[in-house]
Amino acid sequence: MIQCAATRPEALTGSLGALRAPRAGPPGTALPLHFPPAPRGLKGRAAELATLVRTIDDTRPARLALVGAGGSGKSVLACALGHRLAPRFSRRLDWFRVGAWDFRTLAEMLALRYGTSRERRALIPELRAFLHRGERLVVLDNHEDDRAMARLLDELAGTPATFVITARRCLLSGVLVFPVNAPLVTTGRTAFPRVARLTRTLRWNPLALDIADSIVASGAATVADIARFLEANDATRVAVIAHEDDLPEVALLVAWAWPRLPADSRRMLGVLSHIEGDHVDVDSLARLARVRAGVGAALAPLRRWHLVQEPMRGRYAVHAVVRYAVAQRTSFGADRAFAHYVTMLERSPGRLDVEQTHLFAAMDHAHRSGDLAAMLRIERLLERL
Repeated sequence: MIQCAATRPEALTGSLGALRAPRAGPPGTALPLHFPPAPRGLKGRAAELATLVRTIDDTRPARLALVGAGGSGKSVLACALGHRLAPRFSRRLDWFRVGAWDFRTLAEMLALRYGTSRERRALIPELRAFLHRGERLVVLDNHEDDRAMARLLDELAGTPATFVITARRCLLSGVLVFPVNAPLVTTGRTAFPRVARLTRTLRWNPLALDIADSIVASGAATVADIARFLEANDATRVAVIAHEDDLPEVALLVAWAWPRLPADSRRMLGVLSHIEGDHVDVDSLARLARVRAGVGAALAPLRRWHLVQEPMRGRYAVHAVVRYAVAQRTSFGADRAFAHYVTMLERSPGRLDVEQTHLFAAMDHAHRSGDLAAMLRIERLLERL
């Protein structure tokens, strides 16, 4: 994070204290707008979901980590778990995409959401006081920094908050680790019967199977078409991968889709794969991707083939595995994202509640680039906020 004191997240003080916890969702949902909608389809997870519900019922306030490979379905399972448990927590649910942020930034993110102080000495005491108001389920998605997470959970220990972490690996003691594997893989069955023939080739990976299933369901290709493409591109070849998000089976499906996507759709997917903040609203996505008309038409194939996610209504993101595959074939200037989001917050400070990760990303960009003008601009923005 930013080393310059004037532009570190702890500088977020002052009138931001007026921000409060988010409103309830639309009628009929009664969930906070920050929590993702219920998964479109939870395939082959009934037993695991029931086990997780019982575990939290028996141990809450609990600290639980859903740990598995990229695309194994950790976030989907966490989301479904939240919706199943919502009545038990009086619908007090929160979702934070935490990534590799440091401890200070993680604490700031919670403070901004809950409307508590960001001042250094008051930060943790006020967060603890807020969490002591009642039981709450907090999902910390896409965890990467064990030291930061250990300190956060330790600082907030003893409150009635239950924390559910999703991570590709988790080297934390004091946390119940629940391994997340591809659904039904241990039984040899498939959770996606329409593309059952592809299950072994795609290594039971739920993300890959979901994309393949969506392509076939749309009529864009048959199962045989996809099978031939995967075979022609050595999908089953043994090779070393770069890291957990480098999954050839997903990258090949992206490669199949890429030439079949309109140029506007490709630019949108590229923006989402390079943006360092969290989910992006439609207007921002259109501006950053330079889509001047037909925004819905550009989004349609991305949604139809499940290449994008909609974690909040009207806001889009991509899975980390899809992000890596797309980033290999696209480019996007971080300075454009910086200019867009800093200008947005200068004009509309009230949007900080949903754009806070983009502010943190802008702060990181200013530091990495060594751009003094950008750092000073961030400092002026923080003073106004």
